[in-house]
Amino acid sequence: MAERTDARGDETTDDRLALTHGDDVDNDDDDDDEEQWQWMEEDGQQLPVSCLFCDRSLSSVPATIQHCSSEHHLNLADVIRTHNLDDYGYIKMINFIRSTRCDPSLLMAPGAPLPWGGDDFLRPVLPDDPLLQTDPEEICGDEGSPPLARRASDSHDALLQRAEAAEERAWRAEEALARALEDLSKLKVLVQDLVLNASPGPAPQGGVAALRDDEDEAYFSSYGHYSIHQEMLKDDVRTRSYRDFMYGNPDVFRDKVVLDVGCGTGILSMFAARSGAKKVLAVDQSEIIYQAMDIVRSNGLEDTITLIKGRIEDIRLPVEKVDVIVSEWMGYFLLFESMLDSVLFARDTYLSDGGSVYPDLCSISLAAAGDKRKHQDCIAFWDDVYGFNMSCMKKAVVPEALVEVVTADKLISEPTVVQTMDCSRVRPSELDFTSDFSLKMTHTTDCTAIVGYFDVSFDSGCSNKVTFSTGPQGPRTHWKQTLFLLEKPLPVRAGEELQGKIAVRKNRKDPRSLLVTFELRDRKLTYSLQ
Repeated sequence: MAERTDARGDETTDDRLALTHGDDVDNDDDDDDEEQWQWMEEDGQQLPVSCLFCDRSLSSVPATIQHCSSEHHLNLADVIRTHNLDDYGYIKMINFIRSTRCDPSLLMAPGAPLPWGGDDFLRPVLPDDPLLQTDPEEICGDEGSPPLARRASDSHDALLQRAEAAEERAWRAEEALARALEDLSKLKVLVQDLVLNASPGPAPQGGVAALRDDEDEAYFSSYGHYSIHQEMLKDDVRTRSYRDFMYGNPDVFRDKVVLDVGCGTGILSMFAARSGAKKVLAVDQSEIIYQAMDIVRSNGLEDTITLIKGRIEDIRLPVEKVDVIVSEWMGYFLLFESMLDSVLFARDTYLSDGGSVYPDLCSISLAAAGDKRKHQDCIAFWDDVYGFNMSCMKKAVVPEALVEVVTADKLISEPTVVQTMDCSRVRPSELDFTSDFSLKMTHTTDCTAIVGYFDVSFDSGCSNKVTFSTGPQGPRTHWKQTLFLLEKPLPVRAGEELQGKIAVRKNRKDPRSLLVTFELRDRKLTYSLQ
């Protein structure tokens, strides 16, 4: 934090005191200071003070305090002592009284919270209010002496000290007001975000299709890096499942026109060509397609496979219809990145009657997890960070869904399916969904998170059906699992049914990201995948 300097320049408090008391200061400066303080004292005597409870104006702060005591039966010093008010509390109380004109009896009512607890009451109601410039310790006075009794005999030094104290209080109040205004600004942004992402109904069709090239550039650029393709190709569960489906069901592909949406390195297109496809159209917008062209030529398949750069929504295929659509479109928690929208666009635009989309059957499942160490590392960690309380960070950390490997031994419930879809029939508007669910607990412990994953199947028209899962119970995949950590763990018992509701929808501002909302018991939690 930057060091605060005095309004007069870079002088310190000691420097100012030296200027006032030092013997080596010019007499002219002394005279100027004396005149200044004389003006302050005269101004303080002449400035009227409005009563806190009626319209009367008094000649001074002591007179006002005496008036409040005699006419309104309120001893301001007693209020300060009763509630043990510091400078902030005193300022808030004065502004509270002036803004509400409350009954004096309310001020002595015991209990908490105090009605003037909010930072809004740091804002002065009256400009240059003398009561706000008065030290509450002066009002209380020493035991046995009347409040402000020593004011008439205040020395020059005491006046200076009180002015400095008033300046310090004003600076602190200004700082608190700035923080309050900053919080208000953040709240406005949050409300705008909630309004923009409100879900009055299903998302309009073509959310991804409506994106401009520059808006979607980051998504496709990420797939221009070779490492991500290497990771996907090395995912044996993923790649072997597609290969086994295609090689095990040649009748699906023999002499057919196949469309590969989001072809990447072209591995699925080459599987289709080797399975007997007459023609394969491979489409991808990312720069990886240039490497795919070399790969296809290197494997002697350029006569069968035609590669086209562009988004499927923006290009026109060289054929009117295709017989089969294949795509590896699945994202984290199945729907992240919204690539299924592009597959459905291709289906509705190019798929012939009786054609097939693969994979065709998909489901999303949930399970409860009990992992206290993970919760400690990610959530409880913020309660004490090297001796500092950073728990306010939880509000930012908790809503970020994690993509991590969750081992089966961390599951504390049986899994449950919350959504199924058939890619040959599902409509784009149905990709946003809400579902009730029930998790049957297998352990008595604390539920620290909800785990999400998906299963896919190559089913329709297949003599050799292939299915794979991204759940914790099976082999690891590059999709891992999606972890929704709870800010506060839920105690559960074995055999208990934990009832809940899940809502999954696209983020209106970024259709490739997801917002996932859970309702568990009396809690409502929204997470983002982005």
